Amino acid sequence: MKEMTREAEGAWASRSTGVGRYADVNGVNLYYETFGAGQPLIVLHGGLGSGQMFGPNLALLAEGHQVIAVDLQGHGRTADIERPLSTELMAGDIAALIEHLKLERPDLVGVSLGGGVALITALRHPELVGKLVLVSTPIRRSAFYPEILAQQALVTAAAAEGMKQTPMYQLYTSIAPRPEDWPRLLTKIGDAMKVDFDYAKEIVGLTAATLIVAADADIFPPAHAVEVFGLLGGGKRDGGWDGSGRPRSRLAILPGLTHYTIFNAPALAAAIIPFLDDTTVPDR
Repeated sequence: MKEMTREAEGAWASRSTGVGRYADVNGVNLYYETFGAGQPLIVLHGGLGSGQMFGPNLALLAEGHQVIAVDLQGHGRTADIERPLSTELMAGDIAALIEHLKLERPDLVGVSLGGGVALITALRHPELVGKLVLVSTPIRRSAFYPEILAQQALVTAAAAEGMKQTPMYQLYTSIAPRPEDWPRLLTKIGDAMKVDFDYAKEIVGLTAATLIVAADADIFPPAHAVEVFGLLGGGKRDGGWDGSGRPRSRLAILPGLTHYTIFNAPALAAAIIPFLDDTTVPDR
């Protein structure tokens, strides 16, 4: 695994001050924290993280939205259950949570693994989702840089001991209901990352207005984010002096960030909020 910078370590170690609750949905007891008030906004973290990894972005987003930060299956304060970790299954969890909380088509923001879950939720349950924000989320496995695929192959229970000095492990053991499940989580994450996927054909039919966000030094080239934007109708023509030619979806490449810092950088909230609040962009 790549060594993290001090900035990234701070991001993983961030603590939140939201109101925490559990929801027994779809066979899993999901932990979530709520911040602020307004249009509901569900935020989904990346692999080996928790809702806390968004750090200051939770407060920034909550200035105008009801932010619901979820800990996905086996992550954070949500205990693992007897099933694989898959975006398809976890998307079912989020759909069930939306219905459980009686939310009226909340917007979704997902980072990396959470972005995959958000995407599948919007594809499988379009009637439940408002706007969609995919952060550092490839739509096919082959988009990853080759060295990232090689690193992913090393994520197994055998790596558990060596990762005990990482911020991911320190955060996990500080809040997990069963800290001894760390090797189990690594095994499941590693198995999930070996599964091939390609949603290029499906994403063309995505009904939710979508913002694609990537770091300029992400785990896939910026060209992939541009490609996804193109599949959503972006980059086909001039936007026009009055903006009438703009596509419904949006693209943001954030400079000076990486896959390991983007979720905690205030620049992320600065990119997301105008998209969510733009009333000229219908959510579908």
